[in-house]
Amino acid sequence: MDQFLEQGPKNPIKIQDNTFRDGHQSLLATRMRTEDMIPIAEKMDSVGFWAMEVWGGATFDTMTRFLAEDPFERMRTLKKYIRKTPFSMLLRGQNLVGYRNYADDVARLFVDKTCEAGMDVFRVFDALNDFRNFETVVERIKANGKHFQGTICYSLTERRMGGEVFNLEYYVSKAREIEAMGADSLCLKDMAGIMSPFDIAKIITELKKQISIPIHLHTHYTSGMASMVYLEAVKAGVDIVDTCLAPFALRTSQPAVEPIVATLYGTDRDPGFDIELLLEMGEHLEAVAPKYRDYLAKHRMSVIDTGVLLHQVPGGMISNLVSQLKEAKALDRLPEVYKEVAVTRRELGTPPLVTPTSQIVGVQAVLNVLFGRYKMVTNEVKDLVYGLYGKTPTGVDPEVQKKVLKGYKRGETPVTGRAADYLEPELDKVRENVGDIARDDFDLLIAAIYPNTGKQFLKWKYGLEEKPRSVKPKTLEDIRQEDEAMAAAIEQVCKASF
Repeated sequence: MDQFLEQGPKNPIKIQDNTFRDGHQSLLATRMRTEDMIPIAEKMDSVGFWAMEVWGGATFDTMTRFLAEDPFERMRTLKKYIRKTPFSMLLRGQNLVGYRNYADDVARLFVDKTCEAGMDVFRVFDALNDFRNFETVVERIKANGKHFQGTICYSLTERRMGGEVFNLEYYVSKAREIEAMGADSLCLKDMAGIMSPFDIAKIITELKKQISIPIHLHTHYTSGMASMVYLEAVKAGVDIVDTCLAPFALRTSQPAVEPIVATLYGTDRDPGFDIELLLEMGEHLEAVAPKYRDYLAKHRMSVIDTGVLLHQVPGGMISNLVSQLKEAKALDRLPEVYKEVAVTRRELGTPPLVTPTSQIVGVQAVLNVLFGRYKMVTNEVKDLVYGLYGKTPTGVDPEVQKKVLKGYKRGETPVTGRAADYLEPELDKVRENVGDIARDDFDLLIAAIYPNTGKQFLKWKYGLEEKPRSVKPKTLEDIRQEDEAMAAAIEQVCKASF
C-alpha cells in the first residue's frame, strides 16, 4: 500500500449506501419492497453513511407499475426509521423520474413535493450533459434548502479516456460549469462501469486543482474494474464513493462496502465503519433475497460482463436489446446490433448511453439492423434530433438529420434553446384527465409522470379496482412451496427415467 495511505493526515472516505435503490435496481429489476427494507433501516442509520440512496431512478415507475406501492409513502415510511442519515435520490434533470422531458410546472411541483416527503440530496444528471436541463429543478432544490449534487455522465468513444469528445478537458470544463451553478458537490457517474482506474486517478487529481466542492464517484461493477477504480480514486483524494451491502453489490451493481471497509482499515482514509454490523445487515438481505431470485440474471456464468470493455453498452441497455431481438426472433443478430449502436450513437450526436438516451439509441440501432438504416425512425429519435432533449455532445450527422426530420410534425429545422422552453404547461391537463382520482399533489404527480400506469396505480391505491395477482408480494412461504413443487417434479422425472 502507498505510504501516504498509512502515514498521511486523517481524511476518512465518505460512503453513500445505494442498497435500497441502485442495488436492487441493477440486480433485481427494482423489485425490492419497502417491507424488506424496514427490518434493517435503523441499523443502516447507525452505520455512519454520508447518505443513503433510497429513491429516484426506476423506483418511481416500478413501485407504481409492478409493486402497487406509493413512492412518496416509501420515503415517509423510511424516514421514521432513518432519522440521522440524509436521503439521496437520482433525478434525471428535466426528465425527473420518467423517460421524457416534462414541462416546468411539473418539474417545479415534483421537486417541492419530494422535498416535503423527506428528500435531502438531489443527484441531478442529464443524459446529454446539457446542464440547461438542470435549471428548473436546481432552482427549486436551492429554494427548499436541499443539497444539489451536480452530475457528469461519464462516457467514452475509445477504450480509454481521450479522443475528440470525452477527454480530460471535457470533464474539467463540465465540472467547472457545475460548480458555477452553485452545486454543493460534484458526482462523476459511470453508468456502464467503463472507467479505467488510472483514468479516474488522473481526473480526480486534476479536478482537485480546479474545483473546491467535494467529488463523489459512482460506478458499476459491470466490467470488473470498479473496486480498482475506487482504490485509485481514494488514493487520488476522492471525497465520497457509492457502495452496496454485499448481497446487492457486484455484477451490474456497485462495489460491495465490506471489502472497501476492510481494505482501508487502519489507513488515513478509514471510514471507521463497524464491519460486523455490515455483515449482520447482509444476512438479512440474504434471508429475503429468495423472494426476488427470479429477477436475477442467470444466463451467464460470469458475474462480470467483459464484453462491455469493448462495446461499452450499459447492462440495462443490453437487456432491452436482447428483449427486442427476441420478440423479432432475431437474437442471432445481437453482434450486428452492438456494432450498429456505435454507428447510430455517433450519427445522433454521440450522447452518453444512459436513461433515456440509451433506450433511444438502442431501439433505433435494432430498427436499423432489422429494417434498414433509418427506414423506420422512432418518435424519440425525431425529438432528440430536433433538440427536445437538449444539445448533443457532437453535431448530428446532416444526412441523418434530413432523413429523421423529413415530415416531422414540429418542423425540419432543429431548435437550439433550452429543451423545456418548447413544452407547454401540463398540470392543468393532468388534473382534468384524472379528476377526483388524484386526491392531492402527490397523486397528481404520479399521474403526470406516468399517465397510464400512474392513473392505474391510483385506482389500486384507493380501491377503485382490485390489484392483480402479479403486483401482490411473494412471501418466503410462497418460495418454499415453489421449491417443494419443483423438487417433487424433478423426483417424478427421475423415477420415470429409470
